[in-house]
Amino acid sequence: MQIKHPIAPVYNKNSRILILGSFPSVKSRDGGFFYHHPQNRFWKVLSLVYNVPIPASIDEKRQMLLDLRLALWDVIYSCEVTGSADSSIRNAIPNDLSVILNAADIRQIVCNGNTAYKLYMKYIYPDTGIEAIKLPSTSPANASYSLDELVKAWSQLRQFE
Repeated sequence: MQIKHPIAPVYNKNSRILILGSFPSVKSRDGGFFYHHPQNRFWKVLSLVYNVPIPASIDEKRQMLLDLRLALWDVIYSCEVTGSADSSIRNAIPNDLSVILNAADIRQIVCNGNTAYKLYMKYIYPDTGIEAIKLPSTSPANASYSLDELVKAWSQLRQFE
């Protein structure tokens, strides 16, 4: 069954970096916001990279992104997916990033993990021609990266402020 992306992108005219995931997990779809699984390290990593408090509520998360001039969305608009497994994504239809790219001065696109990067390169890069950086996934499934290693890798976001 084809599932549509249920979460609106976060961005405004001041956004400078666009962070792209692949497609929301079951927890994120149920919770109505990105990286909603309590074991996902996304919010903790960003908080440590930018030395800001870890946001608790969806409103705090959205505000933190906007304050840091970060935009957040996913590569895929709709797909068939089994649970939250990126490896099970089939029949993907990409999001139209022009909504964000036309509204903000995006200086860098960053993909959260290998799957997001592969999907970006397959579906979106041919249209935009904008290179993306692949960063290690903050997913709890990416146990090969410690929190410290993730923070070190994700710290390169600071160069695009």
